[in-house]
Amino acid sequence: MDGKKRVKLEELLPIIEEKLSAGGTVVLPITGTSMLPLLVAGAVLPLEKDAIPFYRRNDGAFVLHRKVGEDENGYVMCGDNQWVMEHGITDKNIIGEVAFITRKGKTFSVSSRRYRLYVKLWKLLFPVRKYIVKIRGKLGK
Repeated sequence: MDGKKRVKLEELLPIIEEKLSAGGTVVLPITGTSMLPLLVAGAVLPLEKDAIPFYRRNDGAFVLHRKVGEDENGYVMCGDNQWVMEHGITDKNIIGEVAFITRKGKTFSVSSRRYRLYVKLWKLLFPVRKYIVKIRGKLGK
């Protein structure tokens, strides 16, 4: 194998169907050559700074979190609405990566200037994120 985790489409189908039925989009990596030269397979690995990978934990759970760092055991991940770091995610766990986000009817790239500013601000607030999340939760109820 090439270091990438292979997952059967049947395993992802319930997640894909749920996303599509909610009006979302699913982007899958290209692995073949049948659509050359228009579509070319490409690796998303190693993950870049602040990437949002879709990965499968060793316990089988599917997760979408932000890469916040790396250590000797692999990538360090954390959800934007969390403050506990997850360690030990490797390239073998990675299925795909978020490239675009649609929010309130607008689609933007994760490489856009505005999005990068959001990421920078949210990372700066990490030391107090626990309190922000708790306050937002109480205000939302």
